Amino acid sequence: MKTSDFFYDLPEELIAQTPVEPRNSSRLMVLNRASGETEHKIFSDLVSFLNPGDCLIMNDTRVIPARIYGIKEKTGAVVEFLLLEQTENNVWECLCRPGKRAKIGTCFEFGEGILKGEIIGINDDEGSRFVRFSCRSNLFSVLDEIGSMPLPPYIKEKLTDKERYQTVYSREPGSAAAPTAGLHFTPQMLEEIRKKGINTGFVTLHVGLGTFRPVKVDDVTKHHMHTEHYIIPQETADLIHNTKGNAKKVIAVGTTTCRTLETAALGGNITATEGDTSIFIYPGFEFKCIDALITNFHLPESTLIMLVSAFAGYDNIMNAYKTAVKEKYRFFSFGDAMLII
Repeated sequence: MKTSDFFYDLPEELIAQTPVEPRNSSRLMVLNRASGETEHKIFSDLVSFLNPGDCLIMNDTRVIPARIYGIKEKTGAVVEFLLLEQTENNVWECLCRPGKRAKIGTCFEFGEGILKGEIIGINDDEGSRFVRFSCRSNLFSVLDEIGSMPLPPYIKEKLTDKERYQTVYSREPGSAAAPTAGLHFTPQMLEEIRKKGINTGFVTLHVGLGTFRPVKVDDVTKHHMHTEHYIIPQETADLIHNTKGNAKKVIAVGTTTCRTLETAALGGNITATEGDTSIFIYPGFEFKCIDALITNFHLPESTLIMLVSAFAGYDNIMNAYKTAVKEKYRFFSFGDAMLII
């Protein structure tokens, strides 16, 4: 299977630049993976496709304002830092631009000195740097003060409200990008879902920018997936076990949740666990946990469109994307949603 098999033509004007208001007023394409048929709804209609006893599993990670600008000691040169992943206490893997100014041993100041960082290593494979940060208070608090949201490069508009790149249930800081399928939920909609008897549970997977990195090999199977850290609490493991035992559906909200659950399911039943995953899901993958998936519309030739093709069927997804373009759906992070059932 070739990477080019997952290409589709997308007019630039369909790339959503701003989120819609209210959150659940975005459009929702419902794709039946057995028949390939699609329906066109509004995201608030999602509740009608869920049944009592089903469970929604969501990723409660919170995006950190991960883009900061450092002043190089001695020279005063400005370097952009994008925090990707915490590797140990106060040590983060970062993208630095321009990288040539961020050599091992180089020190930087951020926010007029309230944060300092030293380059302690280089990841030659990714071109990233390992940076040890130091500050008097909590690093996340400092980032809230001096950092900006790391919006994907295809979003050109400035985000006026940082919370619009967070889900309403985000609570565990650590992501460099939002789990965007969850951006469509409102507190009121979640309450409506629970009142109907649909259960909700949470996992945590901190999203790295590797999620959006292009596949650079022609043969899909040769692609090396990035690693991300995840947590499945006991409460969520029990909820999934009970849902399956009652022959009800487990609905994953987003590809990050899907990857977390399917990683855990590789060993059999879902249990409370914590670890790292580099699972790469593409057509031919055998799903063991999820029964339905809520997701956004993904970039051409990305690992994410490969994942949804694995779940819904390649032909079904490519036809659905052609329909979405024709019907002028909004694409990518701030775009519309798809429910695959």
